[in-house]
Amino acid sequence: MSFSKKAFCIGALSAIAAFGYSSSAQAISFNLTKGVAGPGGATNQGAYSEFYKDAGVTTIDFNSGTVPTTGLAQYSFETGKSSGVRQDKWAPAGSNGENNTGKYLEVFNGDKVTISLGKTMNYYGIDWGAISANNTFSFFKTVGKDLVNVGAFTSKDVEPLAAKKGVLNADQNQWNGYLHFYSTSDQDNFDTIQISQSSTEGGGFESDNHSFHEGTGAFTKAVPEPGMGLGVLAVGGLFLLKRKSQKLQLPN
Repeated sequence: MSFSKKAFCIGALSAIAAFGYSSSAQAISFNLTKGVAGPGGATNQGAYSEFYKDAGVTTIDFNSGTVPTTGLAQYSFETGKSSGVRQDKWAPAGSNGENNTGKYLEVFNGDKVTISLGKTMNYYGIDWGAISANNTFSFFKTVGKDLVNVGAFTSKDVEPLAAKKGVLNADQNQWNGYLHFYSTSDQDNFDTIQISQSSTEGGGFESDNHSFHEGTGAFTKAVPEPGMGLGVLAVGGLFLLKRKSQKLQLPN
């Protein structure tokens, strides 16, 4: 669960890989904050999105002890051999680094969770804790019978922001933070998310308090980190000249 404390710099941000749905330079963007206290001002349940009280936002906190399999956000494990909802010291921290005594989602090496959303979304946020190498997010939108990849990010993309904007949990001695992904146009709206862990370095992929905003077009409440927009446009535009959208065939 090691997470090196690299200094934030514009050069690192300009190397962020952004995947676009079409020939447009529009792409999903992200930012990292400390998050806020939970319902009722709770500080021992991990950090929550700054938008969790807003209209159109749904939040999953995993305190039921299981992942939801019905409703707006339906979670399914590829293998589920070790992954699941857990309660231990590696739970993502609160907005000021407080210990999280609640339950959280853990995805271990070689497994992934698919979140099938019943509607189109333009925002997804998670409390991300003890970040490990190769924690990966992939975003898809349904086009006919295909799932088209509209964005993919790994822990390396977020790492430059951690020491600058995250919080340090004393018991873990690891950086934590609330990570926000948001659409910049209707071309990168999404209805399916996959989170996975493809490395044994450090352990698994810990997250809590997932928030989703139902909507189309750009998520206008979020503003990119200064310098990030240029990096996304430059790298995303160059990448799109060389690569077509990835597609996954949906079952009949």
